[in-house]
Amino acid sequence: MGAPSGPAPLLIACALGIEHVALRLGDRGGAAGPVTVLRTGMGPRAAERSVGRVLADPPLEGAAVLATGFCAGLAPGMHPGDLVVAEETRDPRGSVPCWDTDLLVKELARTLPGRTVHTGPLVGSDHVVRGPERSALRATGAIAVDMESAATLLSAVRAGTRPVAAVRVVVDAPEHELVRIGTLRGGISAFRVLRSVLPSFFEWHRNVLLPRR
Repeated sequence: MGAPSGPAPLLIACALGIEHVALRLGDRGGAAGPVTVLRTGMGPRAAERSVGRVLADPPLEGAAVLATGFCAGLAPGMHPGDLVVAEETRDPRGSVPCWDTDLLVKELARTLPGRTVHTGPLVGSDHVVRGPERSALRATGAIAVDMESAATLLSAVRAGTRPVAAVRVVVDAPEHELVRIGTLRGGISAFRVLRSVLPSFFEWHRNVLLPRR
């Protein structure tokens, strides 16, 4: 049997059920190739395990991988519903550079006019970050934190050379912590933004496609 032909697929990985629902409600038209939306489960271990497992299957050989979902913003002035495009993801095991971030920023600005898009390092954590720890992570140069993106991209590149990226929606920020009044409104805003990002992801995928091998 010959090698698979056609466009390389896109794997979009998120952790939470609510993130998965938002993505499944998004506009799936305009995809450049096969698209799989994977719910990994919460935390770096679950993300690494789930992504490694699906990328071992022949249908996803050579897939581009994009980690998405919600995150905690670290920079003052961030608001729920802001977007974060990672220039790289970091965790204690190292960093993974992201592909074509300028294109993602441009497409997100076009798809979601008026939404602020932040760029910079996205750091991974194995727990929810609050209070002084947020400032400590900010001091490292990171602009946002979540529990799965770094593990997702690390697992992806360990499985083979491929385009990778991470785009997160801020649901929690220094002046808008989840424990404060207004959390529900901020969460609804973040959900609506996540529901709208797929066209930008598909355009990124179209421009970074690798030949199937």
